Amino acid sequence: MPGQDIHTVPHGDGWANIVEGGKRPISTAARKAEAREQGREEAKKRGVEHFIHKRDGTIGERNTYPRSRDPRHIEG
Repeated sequence: MPGQDIHTVPHGDGWANIVEGGKRPISTAARKAEAREQGREEAKKRGVEHFIHKRDGTIGERNTYPRSRDPRHIEG
């Protein structure tokens, strides 16, 4: 679903998960690991991509759910 991907991003002193194109977080967490897990579960539920950003805002990791939708077909 284009435009429905989940982004785990820095948010104040913590982290948040935001639906692509949205302004309000769908979830927040104090630690990146917590937010990452929340974002992963939401992306799996929606069947979309999950982008995990670094503190500087750049994308550090990208995962596709379900894995069969991954256009790169890279194992691991």
